[in-house]
Amino acid sequence: MSYTSDFEGRGVVVTGAGSGIGRATALQFASLGAKVLVADIDPAGAQAVAKEIEANGGTARTVVGDLSDQATAEEVITTAVESFGNLGVLVNNAGIMDHMAATADVSDAEWDRVIRINLTAPFLLTRAALPHMLARGNGAIVNTASEAGLRGSAAGTAYTVSKHGIIGLTKSTAVMYRDRGIRVNAIAPGGTQTHITDTVTFDGYGASIVGRYQENLGRIAAAEEVAAAIVFLASDAASNISGAVLPVDDGWSAV
Repeated sequence: MSYTSDFEGRGVVVTGAGSGIGRATALQFASLGAKVLVADIDPAGAQAVAKEIEANGGTARTVVGDLSDQATAEEVITTAVESFGNLGVLVNNAGIMDHMAATADVSDAEWDRVIRINLTAPFLLTRAALPHMLARGNGAIVNTASEAGLRGSAAGTAYTVSKHGIIGLTKSTAVMYRDRGIRVNAIAPGGTQTHITDTVTFDGYGASIVGRYQENLGRIAAAEEVAAAIVFLASDAASNISGAVLPVDDGWSAV
């Protein structure tokens, strides 16, 4: 299926676009003619992806910073609108993993950091993007949730709560703006080839509990497979889909 006509010239924001699922998503949108704002906390990663898009004839801009900071979130949206002339798609993908800590072992610092980046940042970006989409009378928002948003046995407490919250944000926003041309959906990836866990040391007790339930994890997906689901939900092919959570998990959620 070709989505070229859906995204040609449209402004697309992808957060966490410096690597992993975000990078694959930004590249796929750009290959379909979208103008892509690459948002990431890592300057080198963001610049590398923007240069890759431009080397292939596309248009890209970057914003680097902590997306849970309101000023940065607003800068992302303002830069996209001013640079591209429109904001058609927002992909809230940036996120971090927790330490697999069980509830009694979660520190205040871990809780605050995970909730701030995984849930508060998407809220701030969505709130900043909506006025622009509403003014146009259309827009698509796709949030990256997780299998951990569908069950309690896929991650630690902080990450699990943050991803359940993303699903709540998705559904609430979809309901609030369903009559105003805004579609909001989420994907729930299972195991995916990314670097999200590279700098994480897992809690012994919590990880041992979660590990009991990993036998049904299934095949580990390539980032491009997950990105394809994001692009689909943002496309006109999904024009009657809103408030949905699409597992991208090799059937894990069905087990």
